[in-house]
Amino acid sequence: MELDARKIIILKTIIKNYLETGEPVGSRTISKYSELNLSSATIRNEMSDLEEMGYIIQPHTSAGRIPSDKGYRFYVDSIMKESDDRVNEVTELMVKKVDKLEMLLKSLVRHLALDTNYAALISAPALSKNKIKYLQLSRPGERKLLLILVLEGNMIKNEIITVDEDPDMETVLNLTIVINNRLSGLCLNDITPTVVNEVLAQSGGHKSTVRAVLNAVVEMIEAGEDAADIYTSGATNILKYPELTDIEKATELISAFEEKDKLTKLVSEVSESTDSDTKNSLQVYIGGEGPIQNMRDCSLVTANYELGDGLRGVIGVIGPKRMDYEKVLSTMKNLMEQLDKTFGKDSDTKKGKG
Repeated sequence: MELDARKIIILKTIIKNYLETGEPVGSRTISKYSELNLSSATIRNEMSDLEEMGYIIQPHTSAGRIPSDKGYRFYVDSIMKESDDRVNEVTELMVKKVDKLEMLLKSLVRHLALDTNYAALISAPALSKNKIKYLQLSRPGERKLLLILVLEGNMIKNEIITVDEDPDMETVLNLTIVINNRLSGLCLNDITPTVVNEVLAQSGGHKSTVRAVLNAVVEMIEAGEDAADIYTSGATNILKYPELTDIEKATELISAFEEKDKLTKLVSEVSESTDSDTKNSLQVYIGGEGPIQNMRDCSLVTANYELGDGLRGVIGVIGPKRMDYEKVLSTMKNLMEQLDKTFGKDSDTKKGKG
């Protein structure tokens, strides 16, 4: 007799209910708490099969069933396999990060929420911390310049700029070289007034055009920063804890997860409070230490992640102040190490050797 999908669902339902209540589980309980749309008679037949196979036992006549050692073993092995499958899923997506960055981020945050049983969030890479690889200028029309900006991670932005003059193609090429020579390798915070003045000084009689290009570069990066996506998972997990379930607190927490500006503020403050060059640096905010007032009854554990090629952001776990800190810190540390192995310098060296 095989342990088919239906039997597995029934067995897991029995085990979960018994772990929660300590009471034998009957067919009516299974019909109520499982996703199966089966009659009590059908469930009883399946339970008889499970008992015959040794996965459950009936401690007393006319009582429900409880798991046997064999049933517990199956349950534990299933949990371990599901965890391994999630890790493998994340690893496979990491390899395809260039084409599937959004899918990777959603998988990472879902993986973190499932492993910790708390809420999790992750921000898309912050453009302001990405270095400029190069920019390209072309002349699509009179008094118009097409600016193509390429950042680390091959993130591309483009915009048409209106300028005061009508430069010829040779001038446009020369200005492209002048600007690239100074901006290449810089991030937004590096474009200081001193840098701007140095570029303008080399622009000859085209200061107005160069200033328009530099302003456009800054605005494009800042606009990308404002539109950065933040992905969340497991928001309802933190509502399982009694101290967070009264109407006012629950409303505040859900509101904090639904309002993007609050999450953006959280990510921004966490990112700024941590050395951007320190990868895998874990930060713990307890109660009122956190940047969001609505989360004053929670604790927040965060880290700056890096996916290589300058793709950096913030990942975090939110739970009650009595969260299992040891488990959360261990899970976060393991995830960051996994990211570092996949995208860090060691990974690049291995790829080069291969």
